[in-house]
Amino acid sequence: MGVNATVLAIDAGNSKTDVAVAAGDGTVLGTARGGGFQPSRAGVEAAVDVLAKAAEEALRSAGVTTSTHVSACLANADLPVEEKQLEEAIRRRGWARSVDVRNDTFAVLRAGLLEDAEPRGVAVVCGAGINCAGLLPDGRTARFPAIGRISGDWGGGRGLAEEALWHAARAEDGRGEPTALMSALPEHFGLPSMYALIEALHLERITAQRQHELTPVLFATAAQGDPVARSLVDRMADEVVAMAAVALSRLGLLTEEVPVLLGGSVLAARHPQLDGRIRSLLAQQAPGAVVRVVAERPVLGSVLLGLDALGAEPQAHARARAHYGTSGRGADPCDPLPDGRPRP
Repeated sequence: MGVNATVLAIDAGNSKTDVAVAAGDGTVLGTARGGGFQPSRAGVEAAVDVLAKAAEEALRSAGVTTSTHVSACLANADLPVEEKQLEEAIRRRGWARSVDVRNDTFAVLRAGLLEDAEPRGVAVVCGAGINCAGLLPDGRTARFPAIGRISGDWGGGRGLAEEALWHAARAEDGRGEPTALMSALPEHFGLPSMYALIEALHLERITAQRQHELTPVLFATAAQGDPVARSLVDRMADEVVAMAAVALSRLGLLTEEVPVLLGGSVLAARHPQLDGRIRSLLAQQAPGAVVRVVAERPVLGSVLLGLDALGAEPQAHARARAHYGTSGRGADPCDPLPDGRPRP
């Protein structure tokens, strides 16, 4: 690694993009934030244009025009073919001599590992959707397509909201069992009934994007003891554990002491029922699993992966962590917002 080596680190999610430029010694030289990254909707080049605005701003703030290596952890880079397409598109921008593109779950995984730990563990991310990735020091990975129901996925904030609406609608018209969700969901939008909420969603008087607001309502209803709501929270925990256990098994880690890291707004809120069931089930299926909610910003994971690629010294990793206000020693400040909603 040359003394002037730099990393252009990108963490791009559905709603926002964080970019940092770090020197080879871990000093963060410049940062920027951009819009959401959605290549499946906008197309690859248009989505990379969103990255470009933030990347070039970060490079300018760092006082450089190019970097040694791009470490990009991107939402919607779910399949190897998508990673290759995005890597080629980023390479054409000329930001660096080498480019590494991964799904954004790997940023959560790398950021959440302890400061002096080797890159070894599994992360489950549950935000709008759900995904899981595992990593070994030799570079081997375990991952899932994670592109929705067609790839066997269930849950995430979007999926939980849809399930809550389904049960509430059936409770109101008599097809399903009674649940307090029937009144709680429309009340959130100031509406008198599920019929009114269904109409408002169908006619787009309430946009589909606002459905995610119903996930915290589901958790609050579950906390009040509603059986249907509680069953959905339990199922979410079961899905998280299933993904983690499969990833651990694929990597030969199921019986070893290994970090299992939880990230994304749904898991970071640490709802007691969800968090407690995940930990209980993992203790049964993977007794050595050390469960931790990831407090670190995912862009830190992109920086650390970039420093890994440069062969940086441990002090460089520590310096990058210090910039983002974490020692990587297990701090867990991912409390929900004051009104009980998960943090974004």
